[in-house]
Amino acid sequence: MAYKITDACLSCGACIDECPTEAISQGDATYVIDEDKCIDCGACAGACPVGACEEA
Repeated sequence: MAYKITDACLSCGACIDECPTEAISQGDATYVIDEDKCIDCGACAGACPVGACEEA
């Protein structure tokens, strides 16, 4: 199951460099995760300072 980024996202970018599949990109209001590219590794969750990355 892919991860998702919640509305708690501050758009700080901490998660982007941690994603090994480049599944994270800037959305309209927050960053978003492409569920087709996400391999459920959780690297984004470990990097997010506000816990906005969570399992979908």
